Amino acid sequence: MLSNAYGMVAIILIINIVYVSFSTVRMILTLKGRRYLAALVSMVEVVIYILGLGLVLDNLNEIQNLIAYAVGFGIGVVVGSKIEERLALGYITVNVVSSNPDIEFTRKLREQGYGVTSWSSYGMEGDRLSMQILTPRKYELRLYEAIKNLDSKAFIISYEPKQIHGGFWVKQVRTGNLFGKIKKKQPNHNLKKVKKVTETSEKINEHNKNESKPER
Repeated sequence: MLSNAYGMVAIILIINIVYVSFSTVRMILTLKGRRYLAALVSMVEVVIYILGLGLVLDNLNEIQNLIAYAVGFGIGVVVGSKIEERLALGYITVNVVSSNPDIEFTRKLREQGYGVTSWSSYGMEGDRLSMQILTPRKYELRLYEAIKNLDSKAFIISYEPKQIHGGFWVKQVRTGNLFGKIKKKQPNHNLKKVKKVTETSEKINEHNKNESKPER
């Protein structure tokens, strides 16, 4: 009898942890705009909910079952949040203010694959370099580390954008190719033109010198 009681408590606890975890993930998916995936998760969620609630309602005279249900609910919220952190859905916008405008922040971050918009600003103690960076949440910690390596005293503030539109690199972010293979550098046609003009000018100068020489 005692083993059956412990078994019932364990089943109710596990079922409720799984149910609330699915519920938390489903709610987050809905807020992130993943409505179809959220609908799929909700189908599994409601089945688990009915099973767990049915077990509790059939054994209301056992106080340990109610306690297991309540404890499972609380643990499920924590587990669901941890799962969402692992999934790292969505994007994050990071605003950075560096007290040293001479640091080549933008170039070094762009070399690592980040899209950076920068501008000069002025703070209480002088000139500043301000930047806005958009990145998938799964690269958030990597971005913070890169910023701190460049300027350990940089001011950083981040938030989740509700809508993203435009920008030359948004397509790369959405398809997950932000940190893909580095493309080969395309030939710089402007440099070729300059080189060609320079060579032509040198030939003309050489020709003029030859014509200006007196015949012997």
